[in-house]
Amino acid sequence: MLEDKIMQDYIQAMKDRDSVKSSVLSFLRSAMKNSAIDKKKEKLDDDEVISVIKKQVKQRNDSIEQFIKGNRQDLADKEKKELQILDLYLPEAIPEEKLKMIIKEIINSFSEPPTMKDMGKIMKDVMAKTGAAADGKLVSSIVKESLNKK
Repeated sequence: MLEDKIMQDYIQAMKDRDSVKSSVLSFLRSAMKNSAIDKKKEKLDDDEVISVIKKQVKQRNDSIEQFIKGNRQDLADKEKKELQILDLYLPEAIPEEKLKMIIKEIINSFSEPPTMKDMGKIMKDVMAKTGAAADGKLVSSIVKESLNKK
């Protein structure tokens, strides 16, 4: 399980005195524990862990953007290092071209041409088909683009 791997990597980072990695994994473990408590579970399954990791990644990306705007390249670089560590635990992303094919297939499955009102249903179907391997923001922009072409 992914949660166990993160725990093992955290212990190894502590032994190696890798302060950046141990700090990132500590925050991640804390976020996973909070999520488990919210869901009244002892342990999260892999999809739930990936969801927590994606939230952490999103926070890092937002921070990087803000630090660059604020002319704090040193802090942006620190966040980028942390982001690289988190990326190790995410599944490989689906290439954009394959994502476009999946979206096109789902849009073509509608009996009538879908409109922007159907975007939620299309998004739900795409995310169900791709799972954690697709970036929601990218899927959203491709779906919007596809619906506007129709």
